[in-house]
Amino acid sequence: MKIFKKILVANRGEIAVRIIRSAKKLGIPTVAVYSEIDEDALHVELADEAYCIGKEELSDTYLNVDKIMEVARLSGCDAVHPGYGFLSESPLLTEACQKAGITFIGPHTEAIRLMGNKIEARAFVKKLKVPMTAGVTGSPEELLEKATEIPFPLLVKAAAGGGGKGMRIVREEDDLKEILEATSREAKNYFGDGTIYIEKYIEEPRHIEIQVLGDHFGNVVHLFERECSIQRRYQKIIEESPSPTLTEEVRQQMGDAAVRIAKAAGYNSAGTVEFLVDKTLHFYFLEMNTRIQVEHPVTEMVTGVDLVEEQILVAAGNPLRIKQEDLSQYGHAIECRIYAEDPSRDFLPAPGKISFYREPQGAGIRVDSSLKGPAQVQSAFDPMISKLVVWGDDRSIAREKMIAALKDYHVHGIRTNISYLLFLLQHPAFAENKISTGFCDTHTAEILQKIETARSEFGTDIPVLAYLLYVLNENKVYSPRNVWEYIGYWRNKMEIPVVVDGKEKMVRLEKRDKNRFFFLMDGGERKEILLHKLDKYSIEFRIFHRFYKAVISEGEQGNRFVAMDGHVFEVRRPDVLNETLEDPLLQASNDAGSLFAPMPGKVIKVNVKPGDSVTRGTVLLVVEAMKMENNIVALEDGVVDKVNVKEGDRVDTDLQLVNISVTE
Repeated sequence: MKIFKKILVANRGEIAVRIIRSAKKLGIPTVAVYSEIDEDALHVELADEAYCIGKEELSDTYLNVDKIMEVARLSGCDAVHPGYGFLSESPLLTEACQKAGITFIGPHTEAIRLMGNKIEARAFVKKLKVPMTAGVTGSPEELLEKATEIPFPLLVKAAAGGGGKGMRIVREEDDLKEILEATSREAKNYFGDGTIYIEKYIEEPRHIEIQVLGDHFGNVVHLFERECSIQRRYQKIIEESPSPTLTEEVRQQMGDAAVRIAKAAGYNSAGTVEFLVDKTLHFYFLEMNTRIQVEHPVTEMVTGVDLVEEQILVAAGNPLRIKQEDLSQYGHAIECRIYAEDPSRDFLPAPGKISFYREPQGAGIRVDSSLKGPAQVQSAFDPMISKLVVWGDDRSIAREKMIAALKDYHVHGIRTNISYLLFLLQHPAFAENKISTGFCDTHTAEILQKIETARSEFGTDIPVLAYLLYVLNENKVYSPRNVWEYIGYWRNKMEIPVVVDGKEKMVRLEKRDKNRFFFLMDGGERKEILLHKLDKYSIEFRIFHRFYKAVISEGEQGNRFVAMDGHVFEVRRPDVLNETLEDPLLQASNDAGSLFAPMPGKVIKVNVKPGDSVTRGTVLLVVEAMKMENNIVALEDGVVDKVNVKEGDRVDTDLQLVNISVTE
């Protein structure tokens, strides 16, 4: 068997970690590259060698072909693995590798060029008689004229796009011009190519993709399908395999079509052919991703094939070790993407400091992450924290296992989508497979309401009691040096003020008898609690006949986070001083005339200048953060007094971007 001497991983985050681990299984040393803000990242720690290639800007680091190739040469690597995103589908990197005599672990340049441009890919696949939707191409100006050839709604897409970026639905002709311009601009920013095209938008489609593997000897197999219909902002958040939608006949037809496409392209690596499937189970070619995909673990869980390992061995010149007849799907796998984002604010990314991190564990549970504990989620990168994957005998068992795993996944200090995913999986429409790519658009408001209702019904009394039990007994956990540390802060009939989610409660500890505690709540209700177990970061107790478990961590400013039943509560004692608390008078306001960035980012467009009159809803400027454009709009009619930024400026949430004198 042919094998590489050393592999450079030209990526970061969980995919870099995942590649390094597969390389280690094969006994291959690895080299990591990193930006200064990733200095303490897990992929840097796990690699055998690591090289800093710049500060923060992507163009200076993970998108810099020259720097990556220089590290490859310097470290003596004979192969480069690009992961996904960044340079994974860039002919520039494949050509640089070829020129340097270094193997690119991925498909050949021609396949990347062909399938990387969605317009060319559609023309190529059309010749193979694979079904696809009607579409037109051209410049934004030409597309304005051609748009009438296809009935609305339309889908505007970046020709070089992927990952849900550079894609917008147009339902009204009046919106077309602005959307064409915005999509072209976004395509240019993300992919270096502003070419866009229009295709017919299929209402309520399923998004189903086929995993393929090819080698240098003309062998191609498919590893069945992944159902990827649960998406927000055109980006997948839940994937599963097998698809609960397809019949065996359609599954076979789609697998055959994917293999036909890959063979015609001379495909020689891991890749994915994506399809849309309508309500009648007719399928239409969407695109081909010439790389390993984010969601590849669900395929690995049901087939038992390590796709990255196979990708490495094929790139080294080995024939595929598996034949189509050797492959089958066993059981059911579901993947949830864990994001630093706020679903209640249209899934706005929520970068910041993770103060506590704990992953679920158990049989049939896999977490692909780049975190090992508290960490900073950087605004310069995609907000994905990890991928949580579970396996079960069937879809129902896998779904229940995922629900339990999400309840046991603890990320404190920032907002995440964990609760949203938890309640989505419990939605009857998901359980009954009544899903489409519009599921989140249709059900998000309902899901958010269910989260709030469940949180309200759970109440704050139990989290407060969990917090008090923990803080009044936690000295027992930390190997006290003297009797006073062991006894802790105790006196008879303690009156304890507690603030939970911004509201203050007064709780009275009336009596303690060994592990039995008697509290009087500020509403007059008495609670008798039996403490069962106390560990670092967790506590278990019983109130009457009901058993509770809480995970508790310390925040950054004297607060604690109490996680129970899928909810996270912020709790603190105002009678305990904390010197790190900020003066609230120093915190910036965001009134109608004083506008700030919703998150740290980069200004990519400024539309106004001092003296301009604006109306409510006017887009003043655009801030790019975590691979997403955010329009900063006027909240009221008025006149622009100051514009404190220019295009290209880096901004934080405490910087006033624009000030407007509001018209009375």
